[in-house]
Amino acid sequence: MKSLTIFIGLMLFSASSSAAFFGKDDDPGKEAEKISEAQNATRKMRDEILEELYELNPETKGLVEKSTGVAVFDSLGFNLLLLSTARGGGIARETSTGEETFMRMFSAGGGFGMGVKDFRVIFIFHTEQSYKNFLDSGWDFSSQGDAAAELGDKGQSLELAATVTQGTSVYQITKNGLALQVTLQGTKYYRDKKLN
Repeated sequence: MKSLTIFIGLMLFSASSSAAFFGKDDDPGKEAEKISEAQNATRKMRDEILEELYELNPETKGLVEKSTGVAVFDSLGFNLLLLSTARGGGIARETSTGEETFMRMFSAGGGFGMGVKDFRVIFIFHTEQSYKNFLDSGWDFSSQGDAAAELGDKGQSLELAATVTQGTSVYQITKNGLALQVTLQGTKYYRDKKLN
């Protein structure tokens, strides 16, 4: 009975400590500061990834400048036995107005193996409708296919751009550079309620 009382006491102490540690900050000023820091970190991530894309494929800089909008995401994926997941965050920006929308992404699927995959995804929207659809409906890649292209006769494979739906080009960068295939099946993109 004594051990049960001690156990219950420890559980209550643990629960109250966790609530105090992980609970919401009551100071709205600190909360706004955290949001601002997260937004700035996301903007910095976007700029760095776009620079990386331009270095790997210089033609994309002109596409971005002429685009209706661009969305950039940084993602971390895990593959454990038969389950693979990925989650991350990013930002969409309308080219003409500079208006920004912060977003999140999540994917889940099957795939045998173990490992971690760090990757980046860039969407270039060529029409207003494709950009609007992305913001309003997010994007679910469940039914989308892959696309790949060969680079000359150098024996290298380079994913130049996958036009996944009309009016949108998608690039995926891994630690080895531009991916041979844009593999985003089962991935959902949606607005970030905390940062917008």
